[in-house]
Amino acid sequence: MQEDSQEYKNKKSFFESIITLYGRNVVLEALQESSIKIHKLHMAKSNRQDSTIDAILALANKRNVEIKEHDKNALSRISKNAKQDQGVALDIVAQSYKSSDALEALNSFKLIALDGIHNPQNLGMIIRSCAAGNVDGIILPKKNSAKISPLVIKASAGTLFKIPIYYCNDLTDVLRKLSNTTVYALSSHAKESIYTIKKEERSIFVLGNESEGVSEEVTKLCNASVAIPMQRGVESLNVAVTASLIAFML
Repeated sequence: MQEDSQEYKNKKSFFESIITLYGRNVVLEALQESSIKIHKLHMAKSNRQDSTIDAILALANKRNVEIKEHDKNALSRISKNAKQDQGVALDIVAQSYKSSDALEALNSFKLIALDGIHNPQNLGMIIRSCAAGNVDGIILPKKNSAKISPLVIKASAGTLFKIPIYYCNDLTDVLRKLSNTTVYALSSHAKESIYTIKKEERSIFVLGNESEGVSEEVTKLCNASVAIPMQRGVESLNVAVTASLIAFML
């Protein structure tokens, strides 16, 4: 029974690590990148043969990728973007995309958590800054957040798979569960400067929605609110710029 349970957990973990890309050029680029692990290629039966489709199929066959054909409606349900999938979707295995449940077992970490970030461009740039900086990972809720998509991957400039991204359904669930962790909410109204806080073994910096900031519900679960000091009357910075500053400050 335990073995069956463990097998189920392994399968669940595997399928939760699957990210579906769509669009012919995006899929072609992913298949060309040998470091990306491919699970399955989905094609619409109605696709007309052209040079891009031919190249996609050739690469998939070369890499021994399973190819599934679907009617247009079924493919749209897989891609979740009927207007932009162009009849092609690709399941990739993102080994850096992990459940936030794994955080409790870690002795130390410096993380950036995102609360209501809806702009794919911002999400991609945040991922890029965190991958380049001193952050150990990003907490990305599935609820009320931009999803990993071709736009995010493009904005991240290929860094998506270089840093752990811990997914959860709702950020409040993670913050309630984590013990021995200091959580800071970034707020332009906070009196305490981010440059005066002391280093902690386990710390999380929460960045909020592009226009409204960190939600009240999440703020209540934070240990403190901190601000990046501004000069010359500037009120705030773009959330991706803020993430970059934190990533290199830690």
